[in-house]
Amino acid sequence: MTMIDIKDFRVFPGHLDRPAQETLVAAVRDVLRHAPLFRPRTRRGPMSVRMSAAGDFGWISDPKGYRYEAHHPDGQPWPPIPEPVMSLWRDLADCPRDPECCLINWYDGDARMGLHQDVDEQDFDCPVLSVSLGDEALFRMGGTDRRDPTTSHWLKSGDVVLLRGASRRAFHGIDRLRPGTSTLFPDGGRLNLTLRVVT
Repeated sequence: MTMIDIKDFRVFPGHLDRPAQETLVAAVRDVLRHAPLFRPRTRRGPMSVRMSAAGDFGWISDPKGYRYEAHHPDGQPWPPIPEPVMSLWRDLADCPRDPECCLINWYDGDARMGLHQDVDEQDFDCPVLSVSLGDEALFRMGGTDRRDPTTSHWLKSGDVVLLRGASRRAFHGIDRLRPGTSTLFPDGGRLNLTLRVVT
């Protein structure tokens, strides 16, 4: 598929065919057996997405703030990043370092992710790679200032987004899902994987 550049966000439409998507879902389900989904809390209350992670670190949000931790909230270390997920990074990220974290976000029909920057990492020369699986999601992209104009793009199951260069610190978010647009999950919903270097 042809790569699309939108405000320096690189979108790879349909990069994963259905068998590749199913392979990723199976790998993530294995991770979640060891590190179950949980609902993070911010100072404003619980988030609408449920989360988990794989790798050396996972992202935690609670009344103490936002941070990366080496352990799931239940105290167990995060499972390793599955090889099919690592392969995507090595194919598309063009980065000499391997990712240290794969965040796993589960969106049901009403979940969303407000505009935010990925700035809790230490090496901004390394990109963030995002994989969409399941129902379509309206991805909103802005600039490095929250007040900058935004552009929206519907992400479909199998699409991959790369944030690098100027876009690495840009605001982005998910405004809503379009339920029923994928049969990957029998009851609908969206799985989003984001790979990043933390240290």
